[in-house]
Amino acid sequence: MTETDAALRALAHNVRGARTRAGLSLDELGRRAKVSKGALVALEKAQGNPNFATLVRLADTLGVSVSALMEGRAEGRVRVVSADRVLPLWTGEQGSEARLMLTTSGAAPTEIWRWRLEPGEEYPSHPHQAGVVETVSVTAGRMTLVVDGSEHPVEAGQTATFDGDSSHTYRGEGTGTCHLIMTVHLPPGPSSAP
Repeated sequence: MTETDAALRALAHNVRGARTRAGLSLDELGRRAKVSKGALVALEKAQGNPNFATLVRLADTLGVSVSALMEGRAEGRVRVVSADRVLPLWTGEQGSEARLMLTTSGAAPTEIWRWRLEPGEEYPSHPHQAGVVETVSVTAGRMTLVVDGSEHPVEAGQTATFDGDSSHTYRGEGTGTCHLIMTVHLPPGPSSAP
């Protein structure tokens, strides 16, 4: 079995399990997450290939983290994750990318993301569920964070935080690549308990 096959099977298992725990039919999950029933059926049979936006909508609707939908079983008390072992969940046309490195466990998990934004390239995000808080810490270069239409420059050594339940965009600025660490703090919920 290839890594891709294993990842699709883990995703199928996790989506089906989260949907069942939430008490949602395929029709209801599709309606709430704005995903077709056919796509959900294929996904739960490990035949789908959802894009990043679909995964985020499913996770938000199910009240779990994106990585909770993607990860296999935990393999021990300590996890060390190398960026080169994690496939990008989003790639831009100019080489930008976002990698979900891991999600902490517990009643209120936190997703840890590693982003690379090329100058002028941007990623617009839809609003998340109420209670989600995001932070961005720029380690190199600079970016513009747009929240509800207001632009906020963030440079190397700076960190910004905002409520993720409004529209927001990440845009690379300047002449060099922007590197940042993003955390997504999820609200406690019955589906996110360990």
